[in-house]
Amino acid sequence: MATKPGILTEWPWARLGNFKYLLLAPFVGHSIYSFIMSKDESQRDISYIFILPYLLSRMIHNQIWTSLSRYRTAKGNNRILDKSIEFDQVDRETNWDDQIILNGVVFYIAYLKFQQTHHLPLWRTDGIIITALMHIGPVEFLYYWLHRAFHHHFLYSRYHSHHHSSIVTEPITSVIHPFAEIVAYLTLFLIPMTTTLFTGTASIASLGAYTTYIDFMNYMGHCNFELIPKWMFSMFPPLKYLMYTPTFHSLHHTQFRTNYSLFVPMYDHLYGTVDKSLDTLYEKSLERKAELPDVVHLTHLTTPESIYHLRLGFASLASRPHASKWYILLMWPVTLWSFFITWIYGQTFVVERNLFRNIKLQTWAILKYRKQYFMQGQRDTINNLIEEAIMEADQKGIKVLSLGLLNQEEQLNNNGELYIRKNPQLKVKVVDGSSLVVAVVLNSIPKGTSQVVLRGRLSKVSCSIALVLCQRGIQVIMLDEEEYKRLKARLTPEAATNLVQSKTYLPKIWLVDDGLSEDEQLKAPKGTLYIPFSQFPPRKVRKNCFYFNTPAMLTPKHLENVDSCENWLPRRVMSAWRIAGILHALEGWNEHECGDMMLDIEKAWKASLDHGFRPLKMTSAA
Repeated sequence: MATKPGILTEWPWARLGNFKYLLLAPFVGHSIYSFIMSKDESQRDISYIFILPYLLSRMIHNQIWTSLSRYRTAKGNNRILDKSIEFDQVDRETNWDDQIILNGVVFYIAYLKFQQTHHLPLWRTDGIIITALMHIGPVEFLYYWLHRAFHHHFLYSRYHSHHHSSIVTEPITSVIHPFAEIVAYLTLFLIPMTTTLFTGTASIASLGAYTTYIDFMNYMGHCNFELIPKWMFSMFPPLKYLMYTPTFHSLHHTQFRTNYSLFVPMYDHLYGTVDKSLDTLYEKSLERKAELPDVVHLTHLTTPESIYHLRLGFASLASRPHASKWYILLMWPVTLWSFFITWIYGQTFVVERNLFRNIKLQTWAILKYRKQYFMQGQRDTINNLIEEAIMEADQKGIKVLSLGLLNQEEQLNNNGELYIRKNPQLKVKVVDGSSLVVAVVLNSIPKGTSQVVLRGRLSKVSCSIALVLCQRGIQVIMLDEEEYKRLKARLTPEAATNLVQSKTYLPKIWLVDDGLSEDEQLKAPKGTLYIPFSQFPPRKVRKNCFYFNTPAMLTPKHLENVDSCENWLPRRVMSAWRIAGILHALEGWNEHECGDMMLDIEKAWKASLDHGFRPLKMTSAA
């Protein structure tokens, strides 16, 4: 919102939420009906039916640029600004589609009101030329002065400050304006369109290509990385007056009083408002290499829907804990296609970058879904991808690589030990985070607890939890007799005295993994607190019980560039496995933590608190 919101700041349909798309429903329905029901072939107008796919293509265009921009800025090559993007910016930019809906309403009404919009030809060269000349002339000139007017303190505080709240821009930022401001810009963009319509030179190509050009240049200019090569300006020097660059517009968002032009910098050169540091920053951005992080967290896709929740997916979904949305079901063809692509083609790519004081962090993701980790035919491929990521990190001089989710699965690679055995010369430290996971689970158990139920697959983590609890005099109850016998054999005789097997008397504190069944949950008394020790949470069945988060902690404020959630965790909450890698680098621990190796639990817990991480409260987890 602007500093002092003016008249018509809020969008008319702001209170409708996602129901705002229903505004287009009558027009879409009428266009389809009239196209299908027209008995005479000559009466069917492709111009009318074309509006809907055109609007959809604009949404896809926006998403392509957003995904590309986020990927490139995470890698770091050619990045312009190092400042971070936080959740408040993502929240402010969730209404990016409002301008597309407005365009749709305007186009549909124009078709119904003006005969000149009917039965447009696919192509007319004269219309293309007129559109280009009208844009370079009146549109760019008027925009320049309108933009400067919006930077006057009266209009800036009431309208344009909303757009400039985003210092570091993304393609999505380009269309984030108050309603009145968007109407003003749309009026300018309608000048070439109405000119060609009323001179009889309009075509589907001229209208479609012009709006696509506007979107393309708008999204490109708001990327936080430079992609226009220097040779273009060397081959044709006047181009610098006819086409701006992401660096050009980035300076406008940092300096505010320079670089006002829309896409054609000619008017800034003419009126002396070009930023003097433009050429220096442009060349510096082009020369910038990909960032080398200190710590990498290696994760993977979870459910088929998780591809949309990635930071490179839909920004609004990525900024919230992973939850199923009904409208994602409408995208099942894309979801199914992505599953088959990941089956055939596996790759690791950068999805996120963060900064923790002076420690540079990156998150890499393997293009494999959770289900694929349990498929026998995929295991060798996945192990190869994990090993390749570790070797790449080692070659780049990265200090620590933490294994997230199933990348440290015991049945897959024995908690990462497989890679250490195969590559004993590794300098990068491979961390499975088990010591901190155990510490987080232990510190999530309410004080004064004397008994707990331990239910789940016996693993490095669960056995360590049981051992510590038994040593502290807390009774650990096992439901399954076989698991009880196996765990007892792994404990010291003294600790084993506090390990019991029972199916009748059950306390209200359950330590569980994601394999906890519905029947087992129904055995628990009312008010039971389920505390997971696994990477994935158990399915929530009971409404009269409490479910804690998977092992995680609140991050300190000095963790920068946090604009997405880690899977199902709340905002600014990080999994213990990921935190463990950061602590390993901060503390300078010169050893692997994988296989049977585990660091001192108390040391890991103290280090997390010393560096500002805080345990979650039950209110945070509910």
